[in-house]
Amino acid sequence: MKAMILDAPGGLDRIRVANIDDARAPAANEIRVRMKAGCINYHDYGVASGRAPTEDGRILLADGAGIVEQVGSEVTDFLPGDAVLTCIFPQWRSGPPQVSDFSQTPGDGVNGVACETFTGPVGLFTPIPRGYSMAEAATITTAGVTAWRALLVNGPLQAGETVLVQGSGGVSLYALQIAKALGARVIATSSSSHKLARLRALGADHVINYRDEPEWGRLAHEWTGGKGVDHVIDVGGPTTLPQSIEAVKIGGHIAMIGLLGGLEAKIPMIPIFAKQIRFQGCLNGSWQDQADLVEFLATHDIRPVIDRSFRLEELAEAFRYEESGQHFGKIVIDI
Repeated sequence: MKAMILDAPGGLDRIRVANIDDARAPAANEIRVRMKAGCINYHDYGVASGRAPTEDGRILLADGAGIVEQVGSEVTDFLPGDAVLTCIFPQWRSGPPQVSDFSQTPGDGVNGVACETFTGPVGLFTPIPRGYSMAEAATITTAGVTAWRALLVNGPLQAGETVLVQGSGGVSLYALQIAKALGARVIATSSSSHKLARLRALGADHVINYRDEPEWGRLAHEWTGGKGVDHVIDVGGPTTLPQSIEAVKIGGHIAMIGLLGGLEAKIPMIPIFAKQIRFQGCLNGSWQDQADLVEFLATHDIRPVIDRSFRLEELAEAFRYEESGQHFGKIVIDI
């Protein structure tokens, strides 16, 4: 089969096409899947770029959707022909956080799904939402589940509350769509007037250009009538946290999602104490979180936003496109 391999020590120029043996037949509690689509994410980029080192010859990508070809003798959840979707943490079935690393995550600690056939434990898969294409399904695992866990499990988001989302990446767009489906109001930020218009079209109630308005947190707080927003989906980390703190209400929730602005932050401490803000890191979610989201997406009018698709052998070009920041929504890989 064809697979996209990363040669150590990493870097986009060290991604190559390899012809390797087809995925092995499944053991008793495994399934073998004919992969149809994948999706790239910031974590995948970290591995591919070499910033998050992995083993030499690693097959890339965590997020993928495909059709079951063969099931192990003890598998009862799936049959050949079923459409399935990978999970990030197969060892985290449900409940509170139980993982702090990516040692069992495809494309990082183990081989990923940027290949034509893939065999893995049955607990690594959920069904895809009814009516979704393979490309749409492939966007769910990282972006969708992270937004779902942050808002519905860690929030928990209630109808009528206000959510602030930052930018137009996959997590932010899923958070916007989920929040609107549940009857919440959404404030969205971006540095692009074109992207702000698209965020409006997706349902954002209020938009702010953070390049034109560097004190966007204050403006968001004012838009709520001085109450502050209930939940912030913070993807920037060091570069956005001070304004997220400004925006959030007393007793509000800031979901720590991303580190686009770096690994160390200088933040004002007094507002954190005064407002009694709840910060919570969100490292994706459990198998059950993904299963719950799949059912939610199947019963609500939500379609993921796909910016562009690339062929499997164009994976490095897909990462370079992600690197450029031009995209709005998800970048998918046709397998």
